[in-house]
Amino acid sequence: MSRAWKIGIAVLAVFVLIGVLSIPALIRSVLRLRRASATEEQARHSIIQAPISTPTDTQVTAQLFWVSTTVPATLEPVAVALPLSADPVQRAKQLIAALITQAPTPAQSALPADATLLQFYLLPGGTAIADFSDALGTKTPSGILSERLAVDSIVRTLGAGVSDVHQLKILIHGQQTETLAGHLDLTGFFPVAPPEPADSPVVPTSPSPAGPPKPVPAPSQTAPPSGKQPLP
Repeated sequence: MSRAWKIGIAVLAVFVLIGVLSIPALIRSVLRLRRASATEEQARHSIIQAPISTPTDTQVTAQLFWVSTTVPATLEPVAVALPLSADPVQRAKQLIAALITQAPTPAQSALPADATLLQFYLLPGGTAIADFSDALGTKTPSGILSERLAVDSIVRTLGAGVSDVHQLKILIHGQQTETLAGHLDLTGFFPVAPPEPADSPVVPTSPSPAGPPKPVPAPSQTAPPSGKQPLP
């Protein structure tokens, strides 16, 4: 074997040895990055889920709509004492947060426990835009009934607690999506109204057609970030 081959093999062996010795360090680096990412995600989630408190909060008995324990596949209002803001946007955020986090039992929540309300906008005239995290679409069980119950629980709760909201548009992570989890149409607006009398059944709502684009006044809060898909 020539001298050049021997030198080449020796150099290659050195590189292999260095690679083997560096693998544990690489693994530790990857694990540190994963832990840091998880910690950041937990912190972001905690900030989003942090209780909303405003100077105008007063203790109110609100009606939150959760899955009935007596009548399958329906919603029923539950009276819950909550500190709610006089500001309709903040009040809506507080109600939706309570709807997700304060269900009497996990089975009674129509919304995924991992779902978070990222932002809530209210336009003059009563059109509300609720922007949820991806979990609303990915963690809601696929099926027209479960998807209707999820949206209806939001719509009914807002109807009972925020008189300024008359229709609702749902976005997922700032984007308009065709359906919630494969079935329920999210391209339109869901009508929001005060609850039916106590002896009337709670019927899931359906979105109104999106229709042609219409000019709308500027929202009372900062509009959704640029680059997002425009509303219909």
